Amino acid sequence: MMTAILPSEVSATQQLVQPALREAVTTLTPAMRRIVSYHFGWTDEHGEVVNGGGGKALRPALALLAARAVGAPPESALPGAVAVELVHNFSLLHDDVMDGDTERRHRPTAWRLFGTPAAILAGDALLTLAMEVLDSVGERSANQRLAAAVHRLIEGQSADIEYESRTIVSVEECLDMEDGKTASLMACSAELGALLGGADDRTVAALGDFGRNLGMGFQLVDDLLGILGSPEVTGKPVLADLRVRKKSVPVVVALNADTDSAAALQEFYRRERPPNEDDVRTMAALIEDTGAITWTRERAHRYIAAAETSLATVNPPEEVRAALADLTRFVVERDR
Repeated sequence: MMTAILPSEVSATQQLVQPALREAVTTLTPAMRRIVSYHFGWTDEHGEVVNGGGGKALRPALALLAARAVGAPPESALPGAVAVELVHNFSLLHDDVMDGDTERRHRPTAWRLFGTPAAILAGDALLTLAMEVLDSVGERSANQRLAAAVHRLIEGQSADIEYESRTIVSVEECLDMEDGKTASLMACSAELGALLGGADDRTVAALGDFGRNLGMGFQLVDDLLGILGSPEVTGKPVLADLRVRKKSVPVVVALNADTDSAAALQEFYRRERPPNEDDVRTMAALIEDTGAITWTRERAHRYIAAAETSLATVNPPEEVRAALADLTRFVVERDR
């Protein structure tokens, strides 16, 4: 996996998004604001201001770039950009609790510092705040789109949990799960940017397709990083998904392969005792032996190609097209 730098146009959108995001968070109660500010990387566990530590903010960047793609100023999509970033972080706070993850972005997760109930409530607060921010623009269909994306996100996350204990999961089921938990919000980000930028239904749909395919490519690379990525770079524990026997796409592709390595991997997934350090490294090697890593990487590139096809139908201004092209390259080349 190549090291990729976040495109400058994407980084630049933070200058618009961050002040608006911080302003929205100030409306939360002090208890919730403390947890959320820590989670966003703005403060330490004592509430003292720190530098850096935030996420990639791809979803708000996608919303602002989608507005520019239809000829509107990025400011027109700012409420949508803030809303999708709030929803994304609602899902991360809850995801860390459900997965029992102890680190995010090289720091202890919120639930470890503030407790599980408080972290769950902080996530709930962000979801409610997202709806309030988007409602302020007076565009009813915008909140309807966001609500639909959240429904799909919850469906996907629910399936993800269910599949951990299911013996047989098909590749198509797994892809649909990842469409729900990741791609749906990426699609919504692009749709909201186009909608708030005044685009017609056809253009909104085309940019939504771009976002969905981009999101699928992003998630498949994320799955690969869960197996191949360095914890020093990703900020997540080594092979964390394999430790809890999560069924990501490369795992499911490997489990469904007709090879000796697949049979050996199936045995690890049938065991009652949790895998130890040697087990998870063996599991990672078995997954690679089945060809699942190559399959997943090729499928990620197919989704990115589909995203580029959808974007071509919109015919955005050249500087926006170039920025979105840089974003697609970043998605498949990143190492974190």
